[in-house]
Parts: sequence; C-alpha cells; structure tokens
Amino acid sequence: MEESLRMFLALGDAVIITDEQHRIIAVNASYERITGYAQHEIAGKKAGILRTPFTPRLSYDQMKEAIHGGNAWSGVFTNRKKNGQLWHSSITITPFVVGDATCFVGVFRELERLERGFYLDEDRIEGIQGSLLRVLAVSCEIRDPGIEEHLLRVQKLTEKLVIRHNELAELGLSDRKQAQIAHSSILHDIGKSAVPEGILYKPGPLASYERKIVEMHPQIGVDILDKVNVELDDELFEHEFATAKNIILHHHERWDGSGYPYGLSGSRIPLEARIVSVVDVFDALTSKRPYKEKWSTDAALQYLKDQSGSQFDPAIVESFLSLYEDDTLLESELRHQLAVASASQ
Repeated sequence: MEESLRMFLALGDAVIITDEQHRIIAVNASYERITGYAQHEIAGKKAGILRTPFTPRLSYDQMKEAIHGGNAWSGVFTNRKKNGQLWHSSITITPFVVGDATCFVGVFRELERLERGFYLDEDRIEGIQGSLLRVLAVSCEIRDPGIEEHLLRVQKLTEKLVIRHNELAELGLSDRKQAQIAHSSILHDIGKSAVPEGILYKPGPLASYERKIVEMHPQIGVDILDKVNVELDDELFEHEFATAKNIILHHHERWDGSGYPYGLSGSRIPLEARIVSVVDVFDALTSKRPYKEKWSTDAALQYLKDQSGSQFDPAIVESFLSLYEDDTLLESELRHQLAVASASQ
C-alpha cells in the first residue's frame, strides 16, 4: 500500500481503506477496537460487512454516486459491530488515485462518544415529531370522537396544498419546512379544548359573549403548546412548535384584515396559517357537524372562490383549486365526492 495512504491509519478515528470494488485493503487500530474485527478477519471482504438496514438506502446511493464521480462524501451510517451492537458514526469517504487504481479512504467518528446526544436519522425524527403532534392534537379534542378524522383530513390536505403552492408560487420551501407545516396543521384547534361544549356545539347562532369565548381559542392553544414545550425542553421539536404556534394563533386571520385575534392582513399573516385556513374551512364545510349540515364539494369550492381576496389569500386558493383540477392528487374519498357532485348537476 502506498505510503500516502498508510498515514491515514495513524489517525485516532476509525479508518478503513478499500479498493475500487469496495473490498477492504486495511483498517487501523481504532477501527479494530470499535468494531471488534481484526484486520486479518476482514481484509479482502466487502466493506458492507458491517451494514445494517437502519442506514437509509438513499445514503448509500448518494455515497456511491459521489465517490465514483471522484468526489468526497460525508454522511451518517448505522453499522453493526462484531458483537451485534449497533454503531452510529459520521463518516467521510474520499477517493484517492494511486497509480492506475482508485482507493477509498473512510474516516469514521463514533456518535456515541460525543459529549451530548445520540443520533436519529431524519425519517425517524420526522416520525417521532408527527406522532407526538398527532397524539397531542387528539388528546386536546377527546370530547368529540369524530374530530380525529377531521384533524387527519386537514393534515393530509395541508400536505398536498403546501407542496402544490410551493411549486406554483415558486416559494423554494425546503422539504423539511413543508413537512413541518403539514405536521403542525393537526394542532390548529387545540385551544378549543377549553371552550365549553354548550358553546362549541351550540346548534343556533352564538351570542356576542359566546363568540368572544370561541375567539379566545387561538391564544389558549398557544398557551397549551407553550406549556408542553417547556416540559419537553427539547430542540427536536423547536421548529415544529414555532410553525404550530403560527398556525394555531393566526389561522382565523383574514386576508382583508377582518379576522382574529390580531386583525392581521395580507402577507403579514404567516404563510402556514394562510394555507391551513383554506384547508380547515373547506373540510369544515364538507363535513357534517352538530350545528350544520354537510356542504357539497362544489358548494365548498365556490365558497373558497367567493372569499378569495377577502377571507383567503388568492394565490393559495388558486393552488387549492388546482388540486381539484388535477385528478391525480385527489384522495379516493374526495374523488368520489366530486363525481357525485358532477353527476347531480
């Protein structure tokens, strides 16, 4: 082995050197100590000997694309030691041309040995965040056994709308931000848990004082979320809770400034709240409630059109309507509703 590569074996981090076919040429003492494999046991074997299904396939695909293109790659692997224990590590793999051959040098750093924290891959983080927010939302509205279906519909439609609006308006939102908005939308009405049932489900018009009580639910919802956030004190939910607070507090603001609680107008209303406002109203209109009958899909869509520019952001309404012009994005239930509505005309 070339002396230029041998010097890497003196590093304190675990080091593995492979040939172009990813067969192991050499490992250093740190690699042997951490993994439990001596060099003579694994030399000549494929580097994937430690591989586990816990590392996303996408990571391997991106790694191979980078290093076979002559570029270095950094990422996180979850491998398995000789004794069966999992080994979480950050890794940088760099290609080196030695003569007519290419070798790859991988330098690992154990995440378990860092001073603080442990590693969760992005998929698992997203799953944990989504599950907790869902449980929190349903728990706050446990009085209404049908509310969970409404919350899940709002969440699913929000996911579709934020993706579509991001495309049409060319907002450049990251996948992470889009997921945060979708996850957090399920919490939009948690403040209603503090509104008396006699007011919340009253079949007739609300008295002025009853209306005031209902209109307090955004602030109550934020107060609930703040208390949960203080108890968790975990950066894992920092961005989700910030997005959720915007949705909870502002999804009843109106584009023309006549909404509540602060009378914000136009783009002063956070984007995520403007998106959820459209979805929430649409689902509320097309659902049967104790105080109202179910609207047809066509009638609900017409309402959104009529309120575009006054209650709702016109651009978001257009993006929402495009979901119903594009049949491929409709949920089967909503597709059926559209078919029924069209047949009755």
